[in-house]
Amino acid sequence: MSIHQVRWSRRFAAGRNLAAALLSGACLLLAPAVLAAQDGGGDLGFVLNTYSFLVWGVLVMWMCAGFTMLEAGSVRSKSASMICMKNIGLYSIAGLAYYVIGYNLMYVDVGSGIGSISFFYGPSADEVALIGGNEGAAGAVAENGYSVMSDWFFQMVFVATTASIVSGALAERVKLWTFFVFVGVLTAIIYPIVGAWTWGGGWLGQMGFTDFAGSTIVHSTGGWAALAGALVVGPRWGKYRKDGSIQPTPPSNIPAVTLGVFILWMGWFGFNGGSELALSGVVNAVSMSNILVNTNLAAAAGVITALCLSRSILGRVDLFATLNGAISGMVAITAGPNITNSLWAILIGAVGSLLCMLGLKLLEVRRVDDVVGAVPAHLFAGIWGTLATCIAAGGDPVVQLTGIVAVGAFAFSVSWILWMVLDRVMGVRVSRSVESIGQDAAELGIDAYPEFVLMVDPDADDDYRDAD
Repeated sequence: MSIHQVRWSRRFAAGRNLAAALLSGACLLLAPAVLAAQDGGGDLGFVLNTYSFLVWGVLVMWMCAGFTMLEAGSVRSKSASMICMKNIGLYSIAGLAYYVIGYNLMYVDVGSGIGSISFFYGPSADEVALIGGNEGAAGAVAENGYSVMSDWFFQMVFVATTASIVSGALAERVKLWTFFVFVGVLTAIIYPIVGAWTWGGGWLGQMGFTDFAGSTIVHSTGGWAALAGALVVGPRWGKYRKDGSIQPTPPSNIPAVTLGVFILWMGWFGFNGGSELALSGVVNAVSMSNILVNTNLAAAAGVITALCLSRSILGRVDLFATLNGAISGMVAITAGPNITNSLWAILIGAVGSLLCMLGLKLLEVRRVDDVVGAVPAHLFAGIWGTLATCIAAGGDPVVQLTGIVAVGAFAFSVSWILWMVLDRVMGVRVSRSVESIGQDAAELGIDAYPEFVLMVDPDADDDYRDAD
């Protein structure tokens, strides 16, 4: 057999294996529906809704891997391991904090402000009885429309996304345990209160505030918290020099950043698609299809906009800005991805990308150090997306603006106060020597790239952190 025949044989085998894997995946996705139909079909809606929450939730959880890759590739090689530690830590903290109190504050017995100040969450009494062998409880369980804990799981992975936004902005200089304390408060209190006002049926929800999957509730909240942290923690040493110049800090691993963006792009289908919150009817299926298409179009429009305009705004065809273009495009469409005219999704994504690039430039001018561009991508594009619901998604301009201002004032002020308190009590940033060596070696004792030799900037002593 010739070398060409061997190659084609391997390619055929690989293609066959891929086809088998895709077929198996399709069967797995359809299995619950088939089983429910065989069982008489009475519980089909309950099964589909529950399964939808769980599958979309897993996909959103996968976004944590995307944030990890994006951030680890965006920082210098001496700080990549710390990024991995922060992201696995913040996801775990978010899950526990939201279980202990966050979900109750956000959804249980919400009046106009916050929900129940009670601890822990669990299955309903009917579900406990059903699992315990009381088959008579099945009807009451099915009437709820979905499993109680499937809803909790889907909501929990959203709060982890909010925390991930803060991680990237403050990379390379914030203390690990200080950051973890902030994440605990953010996921247990700050985010749930914003959610109670809106999705939980609080005062903004009662006014008619529209935010389908969280342009403001998730992304702007994380963006405001990140901006407050960046202002309190300050820029990296040497980032802004005395002569007014900016020291370049190029990403250490562009392929990792690109992979991270693709993972986020994939996870966003669960983020927006799952926010339909049902898969039990024809209307839900059609709407979910439109949501996924609009999400994809907005991201693509963001990429092309950055590709075409980054030279004019940033002085170069900027790959980093182009990757952020995809993210900002998806952030922008997240407030209203269920629109039926997909042309609007393209426009909304393109404007979100443009605002992100202008935001990157603004932060440079204002000497605010945001390592991954989280504030422009999530905050600026999130504000635009929330306003853009007025175009085609039924948003009221006054109500939408009220929600943006209220959430911004609350999230930023509380976050800023918390960062200031943490600075007094624990300190918010590592020492200059730790930052120079890198948090990987100094704090974790493990380098992400041990074959590389650490090179210290010879001009570091002449640099300073703040532009006083």
